[in-house]
Amino acid sequence: VQLQASGGGLVQAGGSLRLSCAASGRTFSSYGMGWFRQAPGKEREPVAAITRSGGSTYYADSVKGRFTISRDNAKNTVYLQMNSLKPEDTAVYYCAAGRMYSTIATMMSSRSYDYWGQGTLVTVSS
Repeated sequence: VQLQASGGGLVQAGGSLRLSCAASGRTFSSYGMGWFRQAPGKEREPVAAITRSGGSTYYADSVKGRFTISRDNAKNTVYLQMNSLKPEDTAVYYCAAGRMYSTIATMMSSRSYDYWGQGTLVTVSS
């Protein structure tokens, strides 16, 4: 599976962005998908994850109520709608795909993911 993330950019605090991650191949619906981010000088952290069917979603506490993950299996694409952005959301955002049990612990762990996109930079100005 190859993943291509897009949609990053510069936005003012309080603004919105929607990230997209397009996957190659015909088995997209067999993968759980996640978004992770890495801010300068910090470790990569989970942001959100979605099960293969899209029936369950998980979020980091820091983004709950502001971010929404979704997927369109017909288009082999996963999205991350980010609203009410804050300067602390500034990071490189990565999408990832993996085959794992659909629990919050596994889906929010980077070790569960086998394939990673190249990352897209989100910068939120104050």
